[in-house]
Parts: sequence; C-alpha cells; structure tokens
Amino acid sequence: MTTLSEVAKAAGVSVSTVSHVLNKTRYVSPEKVKIVTETIEAIGYIPNVVARSLKRSSTDTIGLAISAISNPYFSDIICAIEAECSKRNLIVLLCDTQDDPERELQLVQHLHQRRVDGIILAPSGNADKSLDYLAESNIACVLVDRLSDERFDQIGTDNAAAIRMLVKHVVAFKHRRVGIILGQPGFATTLERANAFRSEMTEQGIDVPSAFISDGNRNTADATASTHRLLAMPEPPTAILASNNLTMIGAMRAIRERGLRVPNDIAILGIDDFEWADYFEPRLTLVAQPCDEIGRRAADLLIKRISNGRAPRQTLRLPPTLRVRESCGEAA
Repeated sequence: MTTLSEVAKAAGVSVSTVSHVLNKTRYVSPEKVKIVTETIEAIGYIPNVVARSLKRSSTDTIGLAISAISNPYFSDIICAIEAECSKRNLIVLLCDTQDDPERELQLVQHLHQRRVDGIILAPSGNADKSLDYLAESNIACVLVDRLSDERFDQIGTDNAAAIRMLVKHVVAFKHRRVGIILGQPGFATTLERANAFRSEMTEQGIDVPSAFISDGNRNTADATASTHRLLAMPEPPTAILASNNLTMIGAMRAIRERGLRVPNDIAILGIDDFEWADYFEPRLTLVAQPCDEIGRRAADLLIKRISNGRAPRQTLRLPPTLRVRESCGEAA
C-alpha cells in the first residue's frame, strides 16, 4: 500500500505538506495543491481515514438510529438526511432500532464507539436510557419525529395542527360520531395526536366516547382488529381518523372485510400521505408531513450542533398540509 511518505517523495514536497492538502489543516499554495493532488491520483494513494480522524477529532460520519426503515414515512426522511449529508461530504451510518429500547441503547453506544460526529435519533416509546446516555456522554444529537426531550435539538411535524385539520374537515361533512385509530403507545406523537383529537372535538362541541379512541396499534394487524371493534359497536363511528399510514392500511382492510363502501357507508381520512394514496378507491384524504424538510433540517441542525455544542437547543415543529381527495365524500 502506498504511504504518505511515498506521495511526498514523488511530489517533491514534505510529508506535512501532503497532510495539510489532504486534511485542509493549513494553507498550501494552489501550485503545490495541484502537484500533490495529481501525484495522489497518479500513484493511487488511498488516505487512511481512521488515522486522519484521530488527528482531526472528526470522522465525517453521522449515525442515524431510526425505526421501521421499511415505512415510507421514515424512508423519505432517511433519504433527505442522506442527501443533505452527502452535500457536506458526510457518510451516514444507518441503524434500525426496531423500536426496541434495549436494541436502541446498544446501537447508540455502538455508534458512539465508532466515533461518529453526531447522531440523529427517532426515539422509541421508552427511550430514557438512550437519551440519558446521549446527554451524559455529551454527544451531538437531534431527535426527529418524536419530540420528547428538550435536552436535544428536535424536529418534526406539528401533530396538533395535523389533527385539527382532519377534525375540522370531517366535521364539515356533518360527521359527529368520529373515531380515531392511534399508533403505538408511549410515543410522543401518539400522545400529541390523542390530546389534539380530544381537544379539537371538544372545541367543535362534540363529545367523544372513550371507546371511539383506539390506541396501542403497533402494526397494520392491530389497526385492522381495532377498526373491526369500532365498526361492530351498536352505534359505530360514521368517520374514522387514521393517525399514521400503518393504521390507515389496517383500517382500510377492516372496512373492506366488512363489505363497507368509502365514503358511502363510512368516511376515512388520516395522517401520512404516501405514493399509493391516489391508487385507493376512492382516493384518500390525508395530511402530508414535510418529510424532505424534516430530513434536511435535521441534518443541518446536527451539523450546527457539532460545530457549536453550546448553542441554545431548538425544537422545530413544521406545518403539515391537508390533501383533500374523495374518502370523505362530496363537499357538504
């Protein structure tokens, strides 16, 4: 393997000059930069990234610990984070926490041991150990989607605004028996959406039976079962809000299994627009979360935090967008 000394000898410069060109640690004249660069290309020198990182106290790597990588919502955020980091010549190390608090802690520790410059985390429902470790280790960190700890920079959707949009839309269609299929318990997003639903329904002058609020739905199968329970009630909801894309798929499955038509027999709408929403029949009314912006700004927040660890922490809630289609029916 070619060494730094061999590059210096071939280029006719000192080893320190080659090092400064590679690491950008000191000014080197354009002429010498050109000579060193051309020599490196000619003899095929590959820099020792580990050795460089030890000298610079930086590895140019970002850890991303996130759940449900196969979920289109998180996939879009991941792609945006990776694209933004790529612009800054940063490598992203991706880990799937599977929403398991113990696995999450292990992955955070592994990323730390690999000397990543910072970590972007979508915390699990019981992430206290991971968050305490990050804080106590003074690791630059940004939380995405689940905004639960002001010790860190955080960015996600304004969940209360998303629910208010949906409730106002469905009430405009004269629905007063409205149920909601919530996501996994313990998540900040689940709690925020549940509270916003109760608050906005009260604001609209509508009482919500506790049985109309279904939580604890970890996957599409849970959401399907929850929807069946709602629809089997003596006086079932005439409209259902699905609080994320997985609960929407589960709810739609239950509606089809019971032979009901949307929106004639029941209206449905929810949070998380996705590529195939237009392919449902009828097309689904959904709130779109700004995934690209969440990802880009999460990366930017982390890079700024790495540069200045003492800056005030920020919690950013980005506005969602209501995309009206046909699953609530014709305009009231």
